[in-house]
Order: sequence, then structure tokens, then C-alpha cells
Amino acid sequence: MTTIDTARLRLRHWKDIDLAGFAALNADPDVMRFFPAMLTREQSDAAAQRYQQGLAARGYGFWAVERKEQGDFIGFIGIQPLKPDLPCAPGVEIGWRLASHCWRKGYASEGAKAVRDFAFQTLQLSELKSITPVINQPSRGVMEKIGMSDSGANFLHPLVSAGHPLHEHVMYRMSSQDWLSLKD
Repeated sequence: MTTIDTARLRLRHWKDIDLAGFAALNADPDVMRFFPAMLTREQSDAAAQRYQQGLAARGYGFWAVERKEQGDFIGFIGIQPLKPDLPCAPGVEIGWRLASHCWRKGYASEGAKAVRDFAFQTLQLSELKSITPVINQPSRGVMEKIGMSDSGANFLHPLVSAGHPLHEHVMYRMSSQDWLSLKD
């Protein structure tokens, strides 16, 4: 069972106790403003179950995140295979979603850097990708802080309605060579 520890965070497998906090996070309009819709409790629980199944099957995925000092669940950070119906597939994406009271504290960047290092060092992936709506500047900022670059390969997300402000997505990338150059 893989866990990843940073100075302030523990990325771990999901627990039943995480589900209520995850549902609250997915029902928060601020957290979900860059998604087409908020999630119901059932949708949220199903997502957590998929994430845990991915971790169990692959040894990596979207880990539940807790703050070490407080021991509280604050969201997820991790990597998973891109959905095959996306124009930017195939590949492995890095992503995150944290509770709004944990924003602007550096948690997303801290956890994402640790996951990035795990992806390149332990899994020896050749590339990571990350996607988000073009207008999601906070997430794009995290992508840049962890060393990713805008690929210039914007695409229209097939699950978002045409004309919707979230339809156009940007893809960031980082190769293992890019990652190695950060280590020098």
C-alpha cells in the first residue's frame, strides 16, 4: 500500500471516514466552479470508490490527502491514466482537488511535486500531462509551479457542452527529461 509523505501532507489510500468530507468538497460551488456540475453524494462516493480501486489495481492513482498535523482529510492529489475518449489521450495525468479552506497554503503544489517525483522516479514514466479548462488559472498556476509547460494543444472537452465556458481545455506536459533538468 503506497503512501506518500511530504513535510505537511500524507497521501494515502481512501478510508470510509473520508467520504463525508469528499462529498462536502464536491458539493462546494467554489471548489467545483471549474467543473460542469457539482456532484451528488452518490456520485462523490462512486468517484472515491473508483479512485481507491485504481490505487489498489495499479499502485498509483488519486490518493486521499490529509494534513499530518491535524489528521484531517482535505481532498485528493495523484495520477491516473487519461480517459481514452479525450483528445489528449493516451497518457497519465496528474490532478488535484482540495477543500477551499486549504487553498493558497501551498498544499496542492507540495503534494503534486511529491506525486510528480513518484511518477518519474518510482514508476519511471516518460511523461505526465495535466488538463484543465483554459480559464482555471489557479490550477494552471500549480502546473507551472511543479515544472509543467503549456503544450499549446488546447482541445474541446467531449463531455462539456459546446459554447460552455469550460468547454475549451488546455493541456500541460512534463517529460522525464524536463523533470531531470529540475533535479540538476
